[in-house]
Parts: sequence; C-alpha cells; structure tokens
Amino acid sequence: MSKEKSARASSSFHFIAGLSTGILSASLLQPADLLKTRVQQARSTSLLHTFRDITAGPNSVRQLWRGTLPSVIRTGFGSALYFSTLNALRQHVARSNLLASTGVVSSNPNVRRTTTTTTSSSSSSLPQLSNLANLTTGAIARASAGFVMMPITVLKVRYESSLYAYSSLRSAASAIFRQEGLKGFFAGFGATAVRDAPYAGLYVLFYEQSKKRLSGWKEDVRSTAVGSSVSINFVSGVMAAGLATAVTNPFDAVKTRLQLMPGRYANMVQATRRMVREEGVRSLFDGLGLRAGRKAVSSALAWTMYEELIRRAETKWVEADVSM
Repeated sequence: MSKEKSARASSSFHFIAGLSTGILSASLLQPADLLKTRVQQARSTSLLHTFRDITAGPNSVRQLWRGTLPSVIRTGFGSALYFSTLNALRQHVARSNLLASTGVVSSNPNVRRTTTTTTSSSSSSLPQLSNLANLTTGAIARASAGFVMMPITVLKVRYESSLYAYSSLRSAASAIFRQEGLKGFFAGFGATAVRDAPYAGLYVLFYEQSKKRLSGWKEDVRSTAVGSSVSINFVSGVMAAGLATAVTNPFDAVKTRLQLMPGRYANMVQATRRMVREEGVRSLFDGLGLRAGRKAVSSALAWTMYEELIRRAETKWVEADVSM
C-alpha cells in the first residue's frame, strides 16, 4: 500500500472508528444525558424527583431514551470529526521538527512519533506527545467538532427538556429558526466551547499520563494478552473523565441554561452571575454526578474501542505492506 493510499485509509478509518464508538456510547447512555438535562434546567429539581416524574408517565422506558436520535447524530458524527481531527493534529505535531525544537513535542528519542512505531512503556496506539501538545491538540479538535455539531446539540438539549413540547426534530428546528433565527442554533456556543475545549484537552492530558503510569506496572504490555492494554485504556479513560468533568462542570451547567432559556440568560457571563446570585455556587455543579458518571463510562468506552480498532487496523495494514 502506497504512503498516499495508507494515509487516506488511515484518515477514513479514524473517522469510521470515531463514528462507531460515538453511536454506541450515545445509544447506551442516553437516559443519563436526559436526566442531566432535566436536573440542570431547574435548580429545585432533584435527580430522584426527576426520575420518578419521567417514569410515572406512559411509556416510561421509552421516555428515558427521548432525544436519542439527535444525541446519536451529535455524538456519532461529533466523535468522528473529533477523532479524525485529533489524529491529524497529533500526526502533524509528532512529525514537526519545528515543534520538537520548541519543546511541544517531547525530545525524548524513545517517544513514539508515528502510530506505526511502538514502545513498551505505553498501551497507546497513538503518537505520544508532550503534556502541552496533548492539551492543545485535544482542545482544538474538540472545539472544531463542537462548532460544526452545535445546531444538533441545541436540538438535542431542547428535545430532551420538558420546557419544550416539540413533536419531532423537524418541528423543533422550524420553531427555533422562526423564533430565534439562525443564531438560535448556536445558543450557548461560548459556554460549550469553554467547557468542551478544556475538557478535551485535560482529558487527553490525564488519559495519556494515566496510561503511562499504569503501563509502567506491566512490562511489555503489547506482548501480553490484549486484555492488559484494554483494561489500562479503560481505567485511564474513567479516571481522566472524572477529573476533567469536575473541572469543567460549571460551564456545562451554564451552557444548558443558555440553550434552554435564551430569553432569561443573555450570555455566559450574565448567566453565571445570575445563577450564583439567585441559586448559589452549587447551581454551577448541578448534574455533576450524572455527567461525571456518564462521561466516565462513555469516554472510557469510546477511547478504549477506538484505540483497539486503530490497533487492529494498523496491524493488518502493516501485514499487508510486508506481504506486498
């Protein structure tokens, strides 16, 4: 396989792998996302009260998966864009001599610069970069994907909320455009970007550091059973998601209010001040438990599956190149 074809295949596979993992995690964890949205929309609503309110009505199980379609579209294609963009950025940074000379890429000769070279000190299938590079590439990739998927995000949040009675996604889109114009589909983007960019950057940073630490306890990870690598990646994903979620939850709470009540909250700063003034600092951490739990499972599941798919695909590509 030529380098050009290999690059195109790799880029396409990163997109498909991200799409697959995003769709699976969104489908499985939609009830947690729905509950988080309902809890955040009103400070007085507790998790238990919200759950009872949803399950007390007809089709209770089905109601827990309300908004699954926009969630699957958003998370599936968002993950596809995120992982493919992140891969491209990481590959570019890893191969840049200029960045290496400025310290963004680790100057350690043992640090892997391409996905096809391995080390025994990590369970990763991706290029190993410095902490700053991990933080930066993760943030840029997530902010870019978030902007593209923002209209779907707004539809998803409105559809999940009990404040709106949309009968379909089409009616929701029509109502938003008619009442708020095109800008309505980007309501809360500032808070979303401030939440997602740091979250993704911190996640990649914590994730890679955790894998290094855990891999250090097991020598020759890649030569052992696949389960060793999978377990390290999954545990690292859970820990990274928990830490990153706790740091960025205030932005998530503000983002939800902006998207659900644009008439009440004008912008991110005004929304934050009003929430703190009227409801206290605790309002910025509404839904933290649900979001942390969902993020821990979804991120760990997505990243573990993603890395395993990439690892298996690259193994086949290398074998195909050797046999040619």
